[in-house]
This record gives sequence, C-alpha cells and structure tokens, in this order.
Amino acid sequence: MQPVDVTTLIAVSQELTKKWLPARLELVYQLDRHTLALGLRTLDQKGWLTISWHPQAARIHLGSPPPRQPDTFTFSQQLQHQLTGLALIQLVAIDPWERVLDLQFARRPGDDPLWHLYLEIMGKYSNVVLVNHAGEIVTAAHQVSSQQSRLRPIQTGQPYQAPPPLTTAIPTLTESFQQWQNRLSLVPGAIDKLLLTCYRGLSSALVRQLLDQAQCPANLNTDHLSSDQWQRLFAAWQAWLNILESGAWSPGWREVGYSVLGWGLREKTASISELLATYYGEYLQLQAWQHLRQHLQQKLQHLLGKLQEKARDFQTRLGTAAQAQTYLHQANLLNTYRHQWQPGLTTLTVTDFETNQPLTIPLDPERHISDNVESLYKRYKKLKRAEESIQPLLQSTEQEIAYLAQVAAAVAQCDSYRDTTDLETLEEIRDELIEQKYLSPPDYRRSVKPGLDFLRFTTPSGWDVLIGRNNRQNDHLTFRLASPYDLWFHTQEIPGSHVLLRLEAGMQPSDKDLQYVANLAAYYSQARHTSQVPVVYTDPKHVYKPKGMPPGLVIYKQETILWAYPSHVIFTH
Repeated sequence: MQPVDVTTLIAVSQELTKKWLPARLELVYQLDRHTLALGLRTLDQKGWLTISWHPQAARIHLGSPPPRQPDTFTFSQQLQHQLTGLALIQLVAIDPWERVLDLQFARRPGDDPLWHLYLEIMGKYSNVVLVNHAGEIVTAAHQVSSQQSRLRPIQTGQPYQAPPPLTTAIPTLTESFQQWQNRLSLVPGAIDKLLLTCYRGLSSALVRQLLDQAQCPANLNTDHLSSDQWQRLFAAWQAWLNILESGAWSPGWREVGYSVLGWGLREKTASISELLATYYGEYLQLQAWQHLRQHLQQKLQHLLGKLQEKARDFQTRLGTAAQAQTYLHQANLLNTYRHQWQPGLTTLTVTDFETNQPLTIPLDPERHISDNVESLYKRYKKLKRAEESIQPLLQSTEQEIAYLAQVAAAVAQCDSYRDTTDLETLEEIRDELIEQKYLSPPDYRRSVKPGLDFLRFTTPSGWDVLIGRNNRQNDHLTFRLASPYDLWFHTQEIPGSHVLLRLEAGMQPSDKDLQYVANLAAYYSQARHTSQVPVVYTDPKHVYKPKGMPPGLVIYKQETILWAYPSHVIFTH
C-alpha cells in the first residue's frame, strides 16, 4: 500500500486551496474510528472533505457524502461544537517537508484564525488535533500520555508541539549536480535506500518513480551507476522539484500504485482528490473484507466445533438410552418366570419368548424377585425419559449445525474481493449472525443497506440463472423472487447456495441447461472441490420453510436428482 507522502500532500492541499478555500464548515461527521467528513460550502458549491488518521491510509481529499445515520463519536461532536459555522481560511503545511497540515478556521475570511486543526500523517502515529488560538490542545483523535511519549505527549489542556524537526538534507533546485552526487555517493550503497536516508520529503513510492523515470534499477549500488545514469537520475530529481515549485500536477494510475507527477501513467484521473478517494477507498474496503472474512471463518469454525462435540455427547447418551427396551424386556421375562426364582440367586436363565432361546438375566441376590423386577422397570423408565428429553435436544443441535454449516459455506464461497458488493455480502452475513445471537454487536458497525447482488449466469440456451450469496439472498430468491415457471436447485444434504433457473411459461429447459445449472449449484456449495455432487431440483412451490427454521434452511419434496460436476464450471471474463 502506497502511503501519502510529502509530494502527494502538497499536491492535494494546493488543489483543495485553489478550488475550495475559503469555505464555510457546515457539519462534522465521523465515518469510523479513523475518518472524518467535513461538510464545506463555498459561494458556488458544496462538498465533503475527508480527513483520515488511519494507520496505513492517513490522508485528506474530497470524498462522498456520509451515510444518513446517527454519529455517535465523541471526537466529531467536539469538533462540531467548536468549528461549525466558521470559515476554513487556510490549508498549509507547518513545514514544507513535513506531513502535517494546518487547517485554520476563523469567523470570516481575512480574520485571524481562532482554531487550528492539525492533520498529522505519520503512519501508525497519525493523528488529528484541535488547537485553540492560544496554542492549547482542546481535543485529539488520539490522546498520548507522557508515559506513552516523553518527547511529545498530546493531551487536552497542554500546549501543542509540532513533531521534532527532520535532520536530513532539504532537496533544492539550487543544489548542483556535483554536490548532489557527492552526498549520495559518500557512503556506497543501494541508490534507492540512499535517496531515502540522505534527503527529507521522499517516500519509497516517489523513489521508485524517480528511478523509473531515469531508467535506473532500484537496488543498483552507487559504485555501479554509470555517469549517464547519474545524469538521468539528476534530471528526474530536478523535474520532480520543478513540479513541486510550479504545481503542474498530473494525477493518474501507474501499473502499481498512483502518481501525481504524471510519470509512467497508464490512465489519468480528473483530480487528485478523485485519485486518492478511489485508491484508499478500495484499499480499505479490501482490508475490511479480509478482516471480516477471517473473523467470520474463525468464529464459525469455533461454533461448529462446539456444536459437533455437543451432538456427539447427545448421541452417546442416546446410545445408552437405547438399552431401555432391553431392561423392559428383562423385567417382563422376570415377571413371567418369577415362580422359578429362589432366594440367593445371582442370575436366572429363562426362555426368551421372542427368540425362543435361553436368556440369562442378572439378579441382586440380596433382593426379592419383585424388587429385581421393579429395579428393571425403573431403569427402563429412567432411560426412556432420558431418550425423550435428549432426542429434541439432538435435533435442535443438528439443525444449528446445518444452519451454521450453510453460513460457513456462504463465507467460503466469497473467496476473492472484486468490488464493494463482496464486502456487503459478508457484512450481511455478520449482521445475520448478530440477529441470531451467535455474534455480539461490535462497538462500531457500518450500516449496511441490504442489497440483492445475486450471482448471475446464462445457460447454453440463454436462460438466466440467479445464485444467492448469503442466507438473506437465498430466502429472497426462493420465497419472493421465484415464479411458478422457474426451477429451484440445491446440493442434496450439502450446505450451499440456492440456485434459480428463470424460465418462461410453457418453456422446458434442455438437458444441457439442467446440467449447467446443476454444476453451478455444486460449485457454489461446500462440495466445490468434490468430483461428483448430487444436486436436486424441483418447482419452487415444493420448497418451504417450517415455522422457526433458521434463515437459509428449507425443506423440499418431489425433487429430481442430477449428478453435477463442479470442475466443469468455467468462468469467462
């Protein structure tokens, strides 16, 4: 991931200053733990300024409007109280080579600033600090105590201190080629690392761009650079500094990452804000998808493990309870043959009237035959009661296992990130597990607007196929969207997606169509990596959900079975 460097920060601050300052601050909204949206209005436009102190994606740029839901963060409420209605009059770096921006707020343009909102873009130490006109910290996104940092604590009521000044050399256009080369070659080493350590204001991404522009290998030792390579690299160096001075930015996408310098672009963008909003938005979406998928998989694995252990315990106890009929049978036989009993007997061998074979029944020699019979009847009744109580518990546990296995299959199928719908699919699964009491609600949860982003395919004959990506979509597909002319597909007794083949009245699918859809149903199931999978299909009217059954689980009848082949599913792009 490419962090915002000094060059990018200068570029975006110049663009914002040119197009958006001065502007009236109308609203402060906190999107998540690391991101603010400031509602700005100028004489001719309205927009939202995104400010983030994310550890890997700290940044500033124009962004999208925030969602229409309550903001419960204390930090944004404090900013709202102090800054709303004021004018944003300046957006400047506290030092030309520092990644700290000072957003200055006053009553009106031309007045002295009343408040300073400092955005510190410093990796995992990134922060946003509100400081009054006296230089005192009023609030901060992260409070830093003196125990955490003796050098630079950040606490309410304390004076604001800028980060310690950098000690490396300042890049300038006035520095001669010889001085520049001597500085870099004083201690031999890889040229990319020396550029980073000898001068301030550079980043790994910028160094790669400089070396690409000069057509120099990244890790080439300074002793091995030819004079021609040194000259090309110095030319690229000066071109970078000239762009910084002139503000002639050209933002766009490189093969890896982005650039605001216009070098090696595969595609240009309309603005720097658009570039940063897209790049970091997609990065954070991917990161959120990865974390949520891992969390769901771990939680489901843990829950399924506990439930399977519970089911095994019930099955063991049911196995013991199965001896109830044996005790009843022995009690009936002893009752029948009680005349053969004599005091002191430890066993009594009788003829089993069911098998007509001899059967030896153990006895308690210290008890009367009536007591022995009564003891057997009591054992029978106890085990019978246990069986009657355990059976529904086992059925309930097995239903839970089936439900969570269905959820786990849906999570497993979301195995790659393509766009925001993939994250929304997982968020819907998370919300469903919260509603079903399997997960606790997090402190902060993004509000998900339920969508119906079914997977869509087309059969060889041109019929549409819809596939649910989670239980909510599965139920909607089966019970609300399906028409009487469609066909419903699902793997037989294997967790997987509901699949719907859309047909028109009076039309019958070909065998190729049926096999195609069955292969898809097998692919989007827990049996994806199996060579052959049984798949059932039936009319949607024969699929129903008994009262109280969890989301995604159904019962079907009048089904037809097809053998499906998941490996035959081929995706074309």
